[in-house]
Amino acid sequence: MLLIDGQWRAGKGADMHSENPADGSRVWSGKAATADDVDAAFKAARAAFPAWGRCLYPERVAIVEAYQAYLEANKDALAELISRETGKPRWEGLAEAGAMIGKIAISKTAYAERTGEHASDTAFGYAALAHKPLGVMFVLGPYNFPGHLPNGHIVPALLAGNTIVFKPSEMTPAVGEFMAKAWEAAGLPKGVLNLVQGARETGAAALDHADLDGVLFTGSWGTGKFIHEKFAGRTGIQLALEMGGNNPLVIWDAADAEAAARVAVHSAYITAGQRCSCARRLILPEGAAGDAVVEAIDRIAGQLSIGRWDADPEPFIGPLVSAQAARGVLAAQDDLLSRGAKAIRKAVTVAELGEAFLRPGLIDVTGVDVPDEEVFGPLIQIVRVASFDDAIAAANDTAYGLSAGLVSDDEALWERFWVEARAGIVNWNRPTCGAASNMPFGGPGQSGNLRPSAFYAADYCAYPVATQAQSKAERMPVKGVD
Repeated sequence: MLLIDGQWRAGKGADMHSENPADGSRVWSGKAATADDVDAAFKAARAAFPAWGRCLYPERVAIVEAYQAYLEANKDALAELISRETGKPRWEGLAEAGAMIGKIAISKTAYAERTGEHASDTAFGYAALAHKPLGVMFVLGPYNFPGHLPNGHIVPALLAGNTIVFKPSEMTPAVGEFMAKAWEAAGLPKGVLNLVQGARETGAAALDHADLDGVLFTGSWGTGKFIHEKFAGRTGIQLALEMGGNNPLVIWDAADAEAAARVAVHSAYITAGQRCSCARRLILPEGAAGDAVVEAIDRIAGQLSIGRWDADPEPFIGPLVSAQAARGVLAAQDDLLSRGAKAIRKAVTVAELGEAFLRPGLIDVTGVDVPDEEVFGPLIQIVRVASFDDAIAAANDTAYGLSAGLVSDDEALWERFWVEARAGIVNWNRPTCGAASNMPFGGPGQSGNLRPSAFYAADYCAYPVATQAQSKAERMPVKGVD
């Protein structure tokens, strides 16, 4: 179903559905939004904007907090839906639901710290700084965190006074519908948030719509690049683009090879490798120290528990979002091997569980010309180098710049790595995907426009306005005029 101007209605487009990737069972069915549906959603958002924008900030906060209360009261149901639609183990579904709830307090703090208001008296009245909403924002959600990531755009945008047209990933429409119903239950006025379901055609209709003030996007480099090019030169359109990364993890002078390997495993394989901050490239020294880390990762990868979202005991990872996604990872691995890479442990299908389940892979690409691409799954590429200078050069040998990590006992190496690593998230002895909602999230290059999410979302949801004012006009002196 679509939510347009406060009314739930069926889309007029093609049939669509989502499936549990573990067993193929149906999770959601409906029809996609057509261009006419999208047009109605934008008209509703535009009509709702003046009243919502004028709404006092405490009143907007009250509705956002009511949304938070709804999520808290329905956390288990939300977590189960996330797990069923994405395949994530139950513990990850609960973690994502918890992150959505936690986003409310963080977004209020961010809005106060990064926007805020202040005024001062002057000889001619007062001068003030305040912030205003931009207008109608189009939010595109990804499938890997179908609740948490669009929530990180929607909550700050609503707090700032914007209205929204929201399109979830076509892989996870049920979570998007749950979110829209949560906002409806919280008392959000009609038209302030409108839900359209669909795939490429629905997204294209929204991006083509004339009544658009911003695009808030989390997804692939290819789609983000298309959006960036589409709006090139249109400075009135706010873009927040988070587009993943080909992230490096350097392990150097780390005495405990097992500890280093476990950081690498968490970095590369958590969420079946479907986090944009996952490590894709592991950079190690030549020789025995690097060998010990590789051997430990290989052993751990062979022991990782893999299972359905509701398996007992809970697995470390579940399936990829679809069998097609799993096939894409295996195809990328085959391409690396055809170029001359060496398989230490090939990613393989876990046949007894289903085609979407993969046992993680470990591929040595040292000396091989490989594409600078984000392989979105549980596959890590090893690069062996002779010096720490070479390690930093290898880490930065990418057009992306989202996340980078160093595992080392040497603080001097860490200080150097922090300065020289070209990434927006730079971690020491922690996984590359260790990122907090109360910090910025983003990076340079093909990863996006530097800080398109998390705490800094307040920056792109409102713009600063400088004001000088007094209660009535006075006759100002004009040189040469009596």
